[in-house]
Parts: sequence; C-alpha cells; structure tokens
Amino acid sequence: MTKLIFRGTGDSQGVPRVYCDCGICAGARSPQGINRRLRPSLQMSNEETGTTWIDCGPDWSKQMELAGLRGIDRLLLTHGHFDHIGGLVEWYDVCRWTERRGEVYCPAEVIPEIHARFPWLTSRMAFIAIDEGLRIGEWTVRAWRVNHGKNGYSYAFRFDSMESGFKWVYCPDSIDLTEQQQEPLREVDLLILGTSFYKEPYARESRSLYDVTEAIEHAAKWKPGRMLLTHLSHDIDIRERRALPEYIEYAHEGLAIHV
Repeated sequence: MTKLIFRGTGDSQGVPRVYCDCGICAGARSPQGINRRLRPSLQMSNEETGTTWIDCGPDWSKQMELAGLRGIDRLLLTHGHFDHIGGLVEWYDVCRWTERRGEVYCPAEVIPEIHARFPWLTSRMAFIAIDEGLRIGEWTVRAWRVNHGKNGYSYAFRFDSMESGFKWVYCPDSIDLTEQQQEPLREVDLLILGTSFYKEPYARESRSLYDVTEAIEHAAKWKPGRMLLTHLSHDIDIRERRALPEYIEYAHEGLAIHV
C-alpha cells in the first residue's frame, strides 16, 4: 500500500504572505492556522520502495522536520522553478554529511536548468532523465510536458499501478492545456491539480495556473474519481467549499491518502 502525504499546498509565495494582513494571512499566522501553507510538495511512501518526494521547494527542510524524516530515497521534479527546486541545496547538504548520493528524476530538459542554477549539486546527486518513463515498485511513472502560461512549461506525472490498476496524476502547474496534454488526465482515480485562485481576476496572458472555477469546469470533462486542489494562494480559504462538487476538495498540509 502506498501513502500520499501533502507536505506543501501553497503557491510560489506560500501563506501567509510576509506583506499581507488579509483575513486568510492573519488567520494563517496563528499556530493552528488551517490556511498556513508551505511551498508545494508531495510525499509518496511505501514499505517496499521507501520515500519518494515530489518537488523540493525552499520549505523542504521545514517540511522534513514536520514529517519527522531525516532523509528521502529519491526525488521527482516537475520543473525548474525556484518554488519547486529551492530546497535542493539543503538535500545536497544532507547527502554530503550522510555520505549518500541523492537520486533526482526529472525530464531531460529540466536538468540543464538545475545545473545552471546549482552547478555543484552533481558532486552529491545523480540527475536521471525520465523521458522514457520510470518504475517505482508497483508504479509506472510517465511525465509529459504541460503549458504553464506566462511561466513557460512544467511537467505532470501520471502513476499507474501494475497491481491494483489505480491511476493518479500530479499536475501542480498548468493552464490552457492542449487536447493532447489533457488526455492522460481523463478518468483517473485521483487527480491532484494546482489552482492558485478561486476566480483569478488577472489578464489571461499574465496567468500561469488554472483557477478553481476552471478546474470544476474541466473536471466535468476529465471525470476523475476524486480531485484534490493544491498550489493554493492566500485567495483561498479551504474552510469554504463554495461550489465545489462532492468529489473535489482542497488539499491541506498533512492530508494523507492511501492509493
């Protein structure tokens, strides 16, 4: 049995925002603030394959402390933006002092971006391209390129169990997907999708993620068994469901799911 645990469900700035005194940010500053959100990441744990971490943002060390973990077995990266790779320097330090070599899996075009920003990581980390797919225990993993609006591109991951047939997708950064890019999202058992705003007010050309209303509209076409929304900004109060259908929920830090 594989367990998924949300370790970060915030957008690129997290919640609360340093500069902001809105009701959501103010509430998030309390010790038990339900809307407190670290940068996006997902833990995938299995007794056979150990701990796989998806994306490694600048809150990684804090997330590891909250999870009670001292190390991970492998890392998957969706793209090279700082909110998804900023914690690599801290994992490098872990690998250095524990004398381990970290395994980082991502599409080939992401690797040069990481090397350009953090060229020293290769002394303690192996960067492995997964354009032809990856196997993690019972799961076959497929990565495909998705539109990320003004921010260029990202990748989504689809996991298919060779034992149970369960299918799930992690797609934290996307907007305006082509029909071809949407195809792997259709009729999966679980779809994890990034939506920073409930109804984003900004011009289309300035945007980089779907909003919640668009996710609801697309879900009717994609027909996932369950949809969890992540990459949430301070625009969203997860206590308010508004018009969410029963099968769509907001993810929160520490939410655990068995798949």
